[in-house]
Parts: sequence; C-alpha cells; structure tokens
Amino acid sequence: MESPLWLDTHAPDLEDLPQREVRERLGDVVSDPVNLVVHGPVGSGKTAAVRALAREAHEDAENDLVELNVADFFGMTKKEIANDERFSHFISAKRKRESSKADLINHVLKESASYQPVSGDYKTIVLDNAEAIREDFQQALRRVMERHHETTQFVIGTRQPTKLIPPIRSRCFPVPVRSPDTDEAVDALERIVEREAVEYDGDGLEYLAGYGDGNLRRAVLGAQATYEAEGEVTMQAAYETLQDIGYGDRVKEMLDHAESGSFTDARSELDDLLVDDGLDGTEVLDEILRVSRSRYTGSELARVHRLAGGVDFDMHEGTSDRIHLSRLLAELGR
Repeated sequence: MESPLWLDTHAPDLEDLPQREVRERLGDVVSDPVNLVVHGPVGSGKTAAVRALAREAHEDAENDLVELNVADFFGMTKKEIANDERFSHFISAKRKRESSKADLINHVLKESASYQPVSGDYKTIVLDNAEAIREDFQQALRRVMERHHETTQFVIGTRQPTKLIPPIRSRCFPVPVRSPDTDEAVDALERIVEREAVEYDGDGLEYLAGYGDGNLRRAVLGAQATYEAEGEVTMQAAYETLQDIGYGDRVKEMLDHAESGSFTDARSELDDLLVDDGLDGTEVLDEILRVSRSRYTGSELARVHRLAGGVDFDMHEGTSDRIHLSRLLAELGR
C-alpha cells in the first residue's frame, strides 16, 4: 500500500478500544500509573491499546513514550544497536568498542529508564514481544524496574506471560487483551471507514471481520486494500479484492534473497509480510511451504520441511515469529 496505513492514521484513542474490559482497566491506570503486563494473541490490539494509554496519560506522548520491539532489539547486532539513532547519543565510542552486545543492551535499558520525563512526573517504556527476552536479560530488566520505579512506568507486551520470570510478573498489573469478537471488529472498522468518508455496507464490514478472524490488524488492512482496489468497502468489493490477494511472488523473492546470501533483503521482505500485511508467523510459514513444494524436490524439500517443523514448534512455544522465521531464511542461505 502506497498511501498511509489506516492503522496509523486512525489509531484508536482509549475510548475507541473495542474491548470494554480493556478500556476500563487502562482507564484506571491513567491516574494511577503502575507497571503493566499487556498480554493477548496476535492482532488483538495490545500495541494500539498501550499507545492509546500513553496519549491519554502524557502531555507529550511523543517524547515520554519509548517503544522497544524486543524481537527487533534483541535480534540486532552490536553495531546496529550502537548506530541506532534512538540509542547512539548515550553510547560512547569507548563503550561501543569495549562492550559486548549483552552489555550494550543492559546499558540501553538503564539509560532509557534513567532519563527524566519531558512532561509530567513519569515516562512509559514499552517492551513489546517480551516473550523473546532471555532470562538473564529479564533479571537485568527487573533490577532496572526496581531502580527507576518512581519516574518510569514499564509496560510489557507479550503473547505468553508465562515466559516472564515471576519477579517481573509480580511487579506488574496484568491486562489481558482478548481477540475482538465480530461485533467489536465491525464497530472498529465502521469507525475508520466513516472517518475516511468511504462508501461501505454492513455485509462488507462483517466479511472483513471474518477475514480478520480475531486479528483486527488484518481486518483493517483488508478494508484498506479493498478500498484502494475498488473504491468502496462493500461485500462484493471485499470478496473480489481479498480473493485475489496472494503472497506467492513475494515469498519467492524472499527465498531468492535468502538462497543468494542476501539475508538483509530477505528479512526486509519478511518484515513487510509480518508488519505491513499483518500476517502472523504461521501464515508466513504456510506460504513458504506452499512455494517450496513447487520450488524444491527430494532432499532439498525434505530439508525445508525439517526446518519448518522446528520453526513451527518454537513459534507455538510463544517466542518471536520474526526471529524463528529469520533463522529459517538464514539456514536456506547456507
């Protein structure tokens, strides 16, 4: 999609969140900030809910909300961390040269937490996809949380809260975010298409809610794709547009990059599928296997299936889809 994503231009405020119980829990936190564990399935709206909370709670949310996607952050190389514009201003040349990657990660966590808020009495640090944090880093995070609890609110987003160590869970208020039901998804879609002044019908919105199947991000992306293709969001338009959507050519290109050793390009295409298109890891893995069946034969195809089996198991354990799919792509380049 070339135009701005509706997910961004119509990010929900606190009162727009589809799940009533999430609105109520986060509404209580606005005036009484505590550390949170926000947990739920892919596409349920965890990140959108946290951003809505930050906009409600902070006068200057742009500066007092620090977001770290754990899957990206912990998957970065030492050089990438040191050169990231979010962190480079507090990583000296000496520290960059003499520190290990683990030391740099701990330093970034400490420095991010120690900065004074720009507005108000506290700032918010969000650690998304936290199921990917190793236990030793979780212990370091626990110490940072204890040291800076007066000026920093920590919000930990995860699909699997049981992956967090007990000392962290005990310091956070749990906020479960279930997948929105059909009526809630339809209401969220209707809010967006009306703000866009898009022609639509109720059957079209219900079809898109079913297309998302609990993943609101996927439903909204489907609505925008339908509008850009057909100029309206009706049942017929959604059916014709979404029936034609396929990812085979892009997956083939991703595998081409992986096999040629262009891992950065392969991972960039993977990120587009996971983030821009709203696919979850299982959907991407299914597409890889579908393309592989016409791409490989014999022992090569068997190897891809063995790798896919390991990735599928790891993703169901609750760790980062991106990390495990990236590992598969790296293996294909060997």
